[in-house]
Order: sequence, then structure tokens, then C-alpha cells
Amino acid sequence: MTVESESMTEFARILNPECIDTPGRARLNLDPESVKNGLGQLVLTLVKLLHELLERQALRRIDAGSLTEDEIERIGLTLMRQAEEIQRLRALFHLAEEDLNLDLGPLGRLF
Repeated sequence: MTVESESMTEFARILNPECIDTPGRARLNLDPESVKNGLGQLVLTLVKLLHELLERQALRRIDAGSLTEDEIERIGLTLMRQAEEIQRLRALFHLAEEDLNLDLGPLGRLF
């Protein structure tokens, strides 16, 4: 989605229609729980993105034959533990798997 607007109110309406209380006036929801969960979602989305990139790089290296069996085992175990920790934190912040799925524009969705 492309946002082209000189009005901050219009920009806020596009990002979150519920945060507009009256026409022409933007209102931010500063509920501490919402802010915490929003920050958690942002951080977990970035962690998930990095995890996906690490997985893809590991598969490329395995396919290229540049890793020993021991290295493959360690990478697999590490990626598995990372995935488990991401799931644990996702549950802690009450986020669905889809909440971490980025739309990368022409590249498609993260996963």
C-alpha cells in the first residue's frame, strides 16, 4: 500500500481508523497494554523475519554442500529452538501467527 497524504489525520486514518475520534482530530490510543503488545508485535515480527532469512540461508548452504554433518545438526537444532522461543513469546503477547506475517509488497508475504 502506498500512502500519499500531506495530512497527518489522513495518514492516521489509513494506519488505524479506530484512532480518529472526530473529523480533523487524530487521537492516539496510549493504553499501556496496547503499547506493550504493539511493541512486542513489532519486535517479534522482526525476529521472525530474521529467523526466516537464517533458515533460507542455512538451506542454501546445505544444498551447496558447504556444511559438515555436525554443522547441519547444530544449525537445525538452533533454528528449532529459535522457532520454539518465537512461539512462546507470541503466546505471551497473545499474538496469532498471522500477526507476525509481513506484507513485503512485490515480494509477497513473509511466510
